[in-house]
Amino acid sequence: MGELTPELLMRAYSMGVFPMSEHRDDPDIFWVDPIRRGIFPLDSFHISRSLARAIRREDHVVTLSQDFEGVLDACADRSETWISAEIHRLYMALHAEGKAHSLEVWQDGMLAGGVYGVVLGGAFFGESMMSRRTNGSKIALAYLITHLRRSGFTLFDTQFITDHLTSLGAIEIPRADYHKLLTWAIRQNADISAQSLPSASEVLAAS
Repeated sequence: MGELTPELLMRAYSMGVFPMSEHRDDPDIFWVDPIRRGIFPLDSFHISRSLARAIRREDHVVTLSQDFEGVLDACADRSETWISAEIHRLYMALHAEGKAHSLEVWQDGMLAGGVYGVVLGGAFFGESMMSRRTNGSKIALAYLITHLRRSGFTLFDTQFITDHLTSLGAIEIPRADYHKLLTWAIRQNADISAQSLPSASEVLAAS
């Protein structure tokens, strides 16, 4: 396979396919189209009592795409990761084109949690999330889902499902159902940067 381009990657997303590598040193990329797909219904994110307390404390600052590479690097900073050098290059290129975004949670001036993904129309393709403080990634998801809903998005694709995502309200749907949602979503005119991020009270009210 020749060098992938951001344009080819976006075309793949529009068809419901996403890239992965076997490990961080793998020079090859393979395409994935799961039989069953994980999604976050944007109206059913579950905020537990402990997470609500963490959000209510407001000892954090939330930003949008202020440190995309920091979130990307933190997501790859694990003993095993699919974020190879080629994957890193591609997503940095998409970010430079305004097609990949991150949401960061800061505590005491340090990156405490974050999520990054790709946007196309009204679809947000969540790629990975990271947490360096308790509830860091959960706080990021709570703000992101509220923000996506308010910004006109109709699909939050989580690719695969995990127990952690399920506990927050993610569900698994058949590939055919996912493609119907995708076809509708990418035709929408959503803009992740058009309005400011929600406040803590707005996030809690939306759950």
